[in-house]
Amino acid sequence: MVVLFLLPCSILYAQQLKVGAAKRLLTPDPLIAVSGGVGTPRPVKVKKGDLWARAMVLEKGDEKIAIVNIDNLGWPAALGNKSRKLITDIPFENILIGVTHTHSAPDAYAFPDENGKHGADLEYLEWCTVQIAEAVNEAFKNREPAKLKIAVDEAEGKIAYNYYAPQLYDPRCGVIQALGTIGKNKDKALVTLVNYAIHPEVIGNKRGILSPDMVGPLYDRIEEKTGGMAVFMNGAQGGMVTADNRLSNGKEASDWEECKRIGNLLADEALRIIADAPVQENPTIHCASRKVAFPIDSEMMRFILKYSPLSMGSSDDSSISTILNLLNIGTAQILTIPGEALPNIGYYLKRKMPTEHDFLFGLTNDAFGYILTKEDFNSFKRYDYVSRTSLGEMTGEILVTNLMDMIENNPKPH
Repeated sequence: MVVLFLLPCSILYAQQLKVGAAKRLLTPDPLIAVSGGVGTPRPVKVKKGDLWARAMVLEKGDEKIAIVNIDNLGWPAALGNKSRKLITDIPFENILIGVTHTHSAPDAYAFPDENGKHGADLEYLEWCTVQIAEAVNEAFKNREPAKLKIAVDEAEGKIAYNYYAPQLYDPRCGVIQALGTIGKNKDKALVTLVNYAIHPEVIGNKRGILSPDMVGPLYDRIEEKTGGMAVFMNGAQGGMVTADNRLSNGKEASDWEECKRIGNLLADEALRIIADAPVQENPTIHCASRKVAFPIDSEMMRFILKYSPLSMGSSDDSSISTILNLLNIGTAQILTIPGEALPNIGYYLKRKMPTEHDFLFGLTNDAFGYILTKEDFNSFKRYDYVSRTSLGEMTGEILVTNLMDMIENNPKPH
């Protein structure tokens, strides 16, 4: 006699992967000054595209993860933690918050000048933290059974290059696409995540324009073609992997049309890369986190962290701590980087990750400037700027050591 054990539908449903997505508008009204980095924010007169907070939530069993991206230069944990405290259903350390790194958005660091004064709009930043939390909470409510497609391949065409060494950049683009499995969303894209290393600074902060830069058209293109939401997570784009807006006459195209060209091209490449990827019917997910301290050697970085009204630094100003994450999503493994890692660090980490679907989320959970190896730090003139805007000589070493340990002590993606 054969005995069949049937699990209740509610139990089976609970063990299915569920995915949700939502976004919130972050464009200030009226417009406020934008920041491209250290220095006084510059006034703006117009906007090209809108700024958003976009959230993708994944749940399977007891594991719950949120991936959030914000159209901004950087988003320190001092702000991110305010949102995390307002998010009701996802563990604090499982909420990853990254940025696109547009240079045409309001100052989120409250960069102090030499007198300790800043030009940030703190009321706007406080409002943003609430909008970000609302996006995640809504995404969690929107979750539904889903399957995944995951792929990594080179994005072709004139998209990015390294300003310091043109060929020293990673052309690979990683894509995770969640598809619905029931009802009206069956086999339709719920959300498409694109991971690519690039400075979105076609427009910059000197032209009086507030803009998501080339990521805005990327979002529009993917959402138009798939019907689902899009999320962009930057990669190891430090020193200086930037948008390839070079012209044949030696100048650069720095207008909205060039943003659309690059954004549309990267979107089309991402959709090409994911198109024929096999479906992963009910993949596992896993999230690990680790708190890591980095010494602050740079006088400029120490000054910023100490005098910003956001209270980003430690009490003794000698070090700063942040959270690193390792995610497994189906066959993909994802590592977070709290700043702008140079491409060689990115290449090394990807080479050591136990999967062909390797993702790096740069500028995630914090944005501490450039992260370079101790061998490159302050060693030659070309890296003077990236060394000055780094926490210090050992940042890259500490980051790689901890991420490698996390790779070795967590399950492999499958």
